[in-house]
Amino acid sequence: MRFVLASASPARHRTLLAAGVSPEVIVSGVDESTVTGPDVVSLTYGLALAKAAAVAAEIEGDALVLGCDSLLEFRGQPMGKPVDAAQAVERWRTMRGGGGVLHTGHSLLVVADSQVSAAHTEVASTEVRFGDPSDAEVEAYVATGEPLQVAGGFTLDGLGGWFVEGVSGDHHNVVGLSLPLLRRMIISAGFALADLPSG
Repeated sequence: MRFVLASASPARHRTLLAAGVSPEVIVSGVDESTVTGPDVVSLTYGLALAKAAAVAAEIEGDALVLGCDSLLEFRGQPMGKPVDAAQAVERWRTMRGGGGVLHTGHSLLVVADSQVSAAHTEVASTEVRFGDPSDAEVEAYVATGEPLQVAGGFTLDGLGGWFVEGVSGDHHNVVGLSLPLLRRMIISAGFALADLPSG
């Protein structure tokens, strides 16, 4: 079965490869600013579905298309990628010593004969506890550029891992893709992990 990842995230791609799946990558090009929702969970749900749907519309033949989007919910507010270094520094000064919830929307669309025949969309949520980095550590971390590339301005599997005290829930979800949730969605769609292209 053709398996398409509708995401530009290198972390999601690496997660799938490490789990033995070799997806095609087609970036959706969705303008995220046009997608809205009443809360952070609804917003991640809508973003994931929009990205999957945009790529599914380009597919000829049969395929499974996975769209994902992550947002950090901190004090009830959504935090995507910081717009610049100054915002990343300010966010870290606010987040340090606290905690938030990383939500990732997963939208799996079944494309048959170039048409979407089924859609499965869910959101996985993982609690994150942040450490208390100093101002100098925050500025040095932001200077690497890594926080500007990821939701919430931090990574678990990269340089930001120094400043994450722990997670409650699926740690893969914080990286960007919940493998257990994706497995359940694939089964619900009538397929098995063995149907995916191996890496």
